[in-house]
Amino acid sequence: MATESRRRFTFPVGYHEFHRDQVFNFQLNRWYSLGYTRFEDMKEAGQQIETFDDWKRVMVNLAEKAVSDERLMNAAFYYRAAEFYTFSNDPDKELLYDTFIKLFCECFSNDGIERLRVPYGETFLPIMKIPHEGQKKGTIVMHGGFDSYIEEFYSWMRYFSDHGYDVFSFEGPGQGAALKKYGLVLDYQWEKPTRAVLDFIDLNDVTLLGISMGGYFCFRASAFESRIRRVIASGIAYDYMQFENIVNRNIMNFFAKYFRNFTNKMALKKMEEDRMHAWTISNLMYITGTKTPMEALDVVYQLSAENLHSDLVKQDVLLLTGREDHFIPFKMHEKQVRALTHARSVTGRIFTSKEHAQNHCQIGNVGLALDVMVQWIEEKSHP
Repeated sequence: MATESRRRFTFPVGYHEFHRDQVFNFQLNRWYSLGYTRFEDMKEAGQQIETFDDWKRVMVNLAEKAVSDERLMNAAFYYRAAEFYTFSNDPDKELLYDTFIKLFCECFSNDGIERLRVPYGETFLPIMKIPHEGQKKGTIVMHGGFDSYIEEFYSWMRYFSDHGYDVFSFEGPGQGAALKKYGLVLDYQWEKPTRAVLDFIDLNDVTLLGISMGGYFCFRASAFESRIRRVIASGIAYDYMQFENIVNRNIMNFFAKYFRNFTNKMALKKMEEDRMHAWTISNLMYITGTKTPMEALDVVYQLSAENLHSDLVKQDVLLLTGREDHFIPFKMHEKQVRALTHARSVTGRIFTSKEHAQNHCQIGNVGLALDVMVQWIEEKSHP
């Protein structure tokens, strides 16, 4: 097969109606907006997917066709998309992941990517490094969130590298190979993997970028790690239990505390009735290493404002928020801004539909978000 040479990614502008269901539509836009897939393929997928169970079949078909056409980048991310909505107990899940990684490595084999393993307890954390192009301006360490892989953000890494930054992206507990190959389940104490990474590669004066749920993790890490001088959160959750209004939150807390068995049974019943709900809960249990929906919810309860320690963050901070983020309520932005009482500086950037960047992590105009990040880093590095 042909190997594609190092490339500069093009980030298309626009959030498209590939599918009538918002959940499917966001995922189709996600892979396209990150620069990995073809518009016509995402459009075709949106037309063919009717139910949850259609997703894997359609994506695998697109991947196989892309392989036959020697479009390895497209193929890799169609396999990743297929794996995303595959249940953890499905034997195809590991196979799809391995195929994604294999094609990714083959596609970008000439790009100078360096793979590292950071000792972490009795196991390891995966790191992907890309060196700077031209004159070095600094170092960026980045990570994703709940169920992301470092390979997904390769286009971001390449953008930063092209702008003069050494870029390290790592997977922490619950993410990618850290979970699948090394058995590390989600842990909100993100300073631990971050510290291990900084120690291993002997870094000081870095910018830490957290994406999606990583927007929570990066603040937790920055609260306890002074080698982080600048912190960027793309997706600000602040407190996952505050997404609901106070009435719904109190009801949920009451049932979680006093009627755990009943609540667990209701969650299992809902999983039997709704395939998307079943995948959501089972994926949460898979990533958190728990056996029941209630045990998984206990882990989510840990992602609180109290455990975040925003008041200990002393760095320069940039928050990127989509005005119409369907995952994280917009009210979380202002809550997080107000909580950063001791930060050196706080810059909040809200993206709107006029910019095509109103969605979660600015899917629809990723290029604009990256431009904002680089400009901010340069301003804070050289005040």
